[in-house]
Amino acid sequence: MGMKYDQDQPIHLLELNLKINNIEKQLHVAPTTRLIDILREHLKMTGTKISCEIGRCGACAVHMDHKLVNSCLMLAYQVNNTSISTIEGIADVELHPIQKAFLEEGGYQCGYCTPGMIMAAKALLDTNSNPTEDEIKEALSGNLCRCTGYTGIIRSIQKAIAMIKKIDK
Repeated sequence: MGMKYDQDQPIHLLELNLKINNIEKQLHVAPTTRLIDILREHLKMTGTKISCEIGRCGACAVHMDHKLVNSCLMLAYQVNNTSISTIEGIADVELHPIQKAFLEEGGYQCGYCTPGMIMAAKALLDTNSNPTEDEIKEALSGNLCRCTGYTGIIRSIQKAIAMIKKIDK
């Protein structure tokens, strides 16, 4: 005989401590709650999108401790005591240059993949301030877009690079 599953058994909640966009948060969630659900349902931060839910499209991309991750694949117990940056936290007083460039260069159509694309572009530019077109394509390889054909996205990132260089001078 196997173990009997008791539906009345209480779920033990994890005391989850996160820094989200530089703001400390404490929640009580099941240890297997996905980060995407924590963001969208528990914290009402809906900028991060849900799409494939199996880590293949990049729509849910966020930064965890300065590394790009798909939030649909990260569980609460894995993100406890980490720092998460989302699309809502990328801008300071005004739009980030990557966001401005996407608007100016038409790097989006429906906009559904855009938050994940911007987070992937930022992860790239945080580590490589002058990437080649091939390096941009490689950095975006985990992000799918069904509308643009990527030309506008790549052009947007190249413009963002130029804009950031002007700011840094």
